[in-house]
Amino acid sequence: MDAIVTAGGIPQPGDPLYEFSNGSSKALIDVAGKPMVQWVLDALSNSKKVDNVIVIGASPKSGLTCSKPVHYISNQGRMLANIVAGVNKSIELNKKSEYVLIVSSDIPALKADMVDWLVETAQQTKDDLYYGVCPREVMEARYPDSKRTYTKLKDMELCGADISVIHVSMATTHLDLWEQLIGTRKSPLKQAAAVGWDILFKLAIRQIGLQELVEKASARIGIKGRAIIWSQAEPCMDVDKPHQLEIMREDLARQKKKAAAAEKRLQNKAVKKK
Repeated sequence: MDAIVTAGGIPQPGDPLYEFSNGSSKALIDVAGKPMVQWVLDALSNSKKVDNVIVIGASPKSGLTCSKPVHYISNQGRMLANIVAGVNKSIELNKKSEYVLIVSSDIPALKADMVDWLVETAQQTKDDLYYGVCPREVMEARYPDSKRTYTKLKDMELCGADISVIHVSMATTHLDLWEQLIGTRKSPLKQAAAVGWDILFKLAIRQIGLQELVEKASARIGIKGRAIIWSQAEPCMDVDKPHQLEIMREDLARQKKKAAAAEKRLQNKAVKKK
């Protein structure tokens, strides 16, 4: 399966991350010694389920690396246009392409095994959209100071993941609605209003559960959707605010230090055996 990485957003004055971007793409903000998007590319590099990587909004001159074949596409100006361009590139690379991964550049804690799990889970059924959600207790157990925004349902509180699987047909149908949903992706109530006021009302009074929400929204849009409930917080821990950036910097710096120490121990053992 091909992976489309959205990396074109440039923080503007007034954006919480503007001071960290130096006028460049948010994806290139440094996180523990690497551009934020490089951590995502590392996860895709090590994934057993990813064939090609299509990066939207970065250029070959950005210094990014990936062990998988990488194809760069310029920023198309809007999120939906970027996704459509990525899907079209995937189809160009493989006429039989059916599904693609949509991966945000701002989830640097993503790991290869998480990518593989999502692909394997999605391949169990034939739906149009696989959208990940993370229960509040999972997020707060892993990142207690993340201060995420949660949607309160009848059966759980959750936040959305920033890695999804879609059927390629999604890039050619319901484009007006997708534009509206993507534009309000940080506001669950506005998204609910876009697919129906009855859904918004039930959501507002917490009288709708996750499965009913998926079924009603899918029927209203005219697709087959499936919610993927993550037991890991990393795919849902995006970096939108300075405190979240600091959390990721500290967390990934610790991981790098731990990995370096483990590598040193292995080298010492190898020397002793000689």
